[in-house]
Amino acid sequence: MKNVLRRGATALAVAALALGTLATTAEAAPTGGDPNLTDVYVWATDVNVRSEPTSASPRLGVLSTTWLDAVCQKQGQFVNDPAVGSNSWWTAVMLFGGSDVGWVSNLYIQGGEKIAGVPDC
Repeated sequence: MKNVLRRGATALAVAALALGTLATTAEAAPTGGDPNLTDVYVWATDVNVRSEPTSASPRLGVLSTTWLDAVCQKQGQFVNDPAVGSNSWWTAVMLFGGSDVGWVSNLYIQGGEKIAGVPDC
Protein backbone atom coordinates (compact mmCIF):
# COMPACT_ATOMS: atom_id res chain seq x y z
CA MET A 1 0.00 0.00 0.00
CA LYS A 2 2.89 2.34 0.79
CA ASN A 3 4.30 1.84 -2.71
CA VAL A 4 0.94 2.63 -4.31
CA LEU A 5 0.64 5.84 -2.28
CA ARG A 6 4.25 6.81 -3.05
CA ARG A 7 3.71 6.24 -6.81
CA GLY A 8 0.48 8.27 -6.68
CA ALA A 9 2.21 11.14 -4.87
CA THR A 10 5.09 11.05 -7.36
CA ALA A 11 2.66 11.10 -10.29
CA LEU A 12 0.84 14.10 -8.81
CA ALA A 13 4.11 15.95 -8.22
CA VAL A 14 5.22 15.33 -11.83
CA ALA A 15 1.82 16.47 -13.14
CA ALA A 16 1.93 19.64 -11.02
CA LEU A 17 5.45 20.41 -12.21
CA ALA A 18 4.44 19.89 -15.85
CA LEU A 19 1.35 22.05 -15.43
CA GLY A 20 3.41 24.81 -13.81
CA THR A 21 5.87 24.74 -16.69
CA LEU A 22 3.08 24.98 -19.26
CA ALA A 23 1.44 27.82 -17.40
CA THR A 24 4.63 29.88 -17.39
CA THR A 25 5.32 29.35 -21.10
CA ALA A 26 1.81 30.15 -22.36
CA GLU A 27 0.88 33.81 -22.69
CA ALA A 28 -2.00 34.68 -20.41
CA ALA A 29 -5.06 36.55 -21.64
CA PRO A 30 -5.08 40.21 -20.66
CA THR A 31 -7.18 41.63 -17.89
CA GLY A 32 -8.95 44.95 -18.04
CA GLY A 33 -10.46 44.60 -21.54
CA ASP A 34 -14.15 44.86 -22.28
CA PRO A 35 -15.80 42.04 -20.26
CA ASN A 36 -18.60 41.83 -22.86
CA LEU A 37 -16.17 40.91 -25.66
CA THR A 38 -14.13 37.76 -26.26
CA ASP A 39 -10.35 38.04 -25.99
CA VAL A 40 -8.58 36.63 -29.06
CA TYR A 41 -4.88 36.07 -29.61
CA VAL A 42 -3.15 37.10 -32.84
CA TRP A 43 -0.33 34.56 -32.87
CA ALA A 44 1.49 35.72 -36.01
CA THR A 45 3.73 38.71 -36.67
CA ASP A 46 3.16 41.54 -39.14
CA VAL A 47 -0.58 40.85 -39.49
CA ASN A 48 -2.53 43.47 -41.43
CA VAL A 49 -5.62 45.01 -39.86
CA ARG A 50 -8.11 46.08 -42.54
CA SER A 51 -11.10 48.41 -42.65
CA GLU A 52 -13.23 45.61 -44.18
CA PRO A 53 -12.85 41.78 -44.28
CA THR A 54 -10.85 41.85 -47.51
CA SER A 55 -7.20 42.44 -48.36
CA ALA A 56 -8.30 45.02 -50.96
CA SER A 57 -9.60 47.37 -48.24
CA PRO A 58 -7.37 50.03 -46.66
CA ARG A 59 -4.87 48.84 -44.07
CA LEU A 60 -5.45 50.41 -40.66
CA GLY A 61 -2.33 49.01 -39.04
CA VAL A 62 -0.08 46.03 -38.47
CA LEU A 63 -0.13 43.79 -35.37
CA SER A 64 2.19 41.16 -33.98
CA THR A 65 1.50 38.54 -31.30
CA THR A 66 -1.07 40.39 -29.24
CA TRP A 67 -4.41 39.99 -27.48
CA LEU A 68 -7.44 41.90 -28.76
CA ASP A 69 -11.13 42.25 -27.93
CA ALA A 70 -13.23 40.59 -30.66
CA VAL A 71 -16.55 42.19 -31.61
CA CYS A 72 -17.85 39.62 -34.10
CA GLN A 73 -16.79 37.48 -37.06
CA LYS A 74 -18.05 36.89 -40.58
CA GLN A 75 -16.99 35.42 -43.89
CA GLY A 76 -15.05 37.71 -46.16
CA GLN A 77 -12.32 37.35 -48.73
CA PHE A 78 -10.69 33.92 -48.91
CA VAL A 79 -7.12 34.25 -47.62
CA ASN A 80 -4.45 31.74 -48.62
CA ASP A 81 -1.04 31.76 -46.95
CA PRO A 82 1.10 28.82 -48.15
CA ALA A 83 2.99 28.78 -44.84
CA VAL A 84 -0.17 28.69 -42.71
CA GLY A 85 -3.21 27.55 -44.68
CA SER A 86 -6.39 29.21 -45.89
CA ASN A 87 -9.58 30.63 -44.43
CA SER A 88 -12.45 32.96 -45.40
CA TRP A 89 -13.50 34.01 -41.88
CA TRP A 90 -12.48 37.40 -40.46
CA THR A 91 -12.87 38.85 -36.97
CA ALA A 92 -13.72 42.47 -36.16
CA VAL A 93 -11.43 43.60 -33.32
CA MET A 94 -11.26 46.70 -31.16
CA LEU A 95 -8.27 48.94 -31.89
CA PHE A 96 -6.67 52.05 -30.45
CA GLY A 97 -8.10 51.90 -26.95
CA GLY A 98 -11.52 50.71 -28.09
CA SER A 99 -12.39 53.65 -30.32
CA ASP A 100 -11.99 51.91 -33.70
CA VAL A 101 -12.77 48.51 -35.20
CA GLY A 102 -10.58 46.69 -37.71
CA TRP A 103 -10.69 43.29 -39.38
CA VAL A 104 -8.14 40.48 -39.00
CA SER A 105 -8.22 37.23 -40.94
CA ASN A 106 -8.99 34.31 -38.61
CA LEU A 107 -6.05 32.58 -40.27
CA TYR A 108 -3.81 34.55 -37.90
CA ILE A 109 -5.98 34.29 -34.79
CA GLN A 110 -5.60 31.35 -32.44
CA GLY A 111 -8.66 29.13 -32.49
CA GLY A 112 -9.27 27.77 -35.97
CA GLU A 113 -11.48 28.65 -38.90
CA LYS A 114 -14.20 30.15 -36.68
CA ILE A 115 -13.24 31.42 -33.25
CA ALA A 116 -15.24 29.92 -30.37
CA GLY A 117 -16.99 32.53 -28.24
CA VAL A 118 -16.97 35.22 -30.95
CA PRO A 119 -20.49 35.82 -32.32
CA ASP A 120 -21.26 36.05 -36.02
CA CYS A 121 -21.84 39.57 -37.34
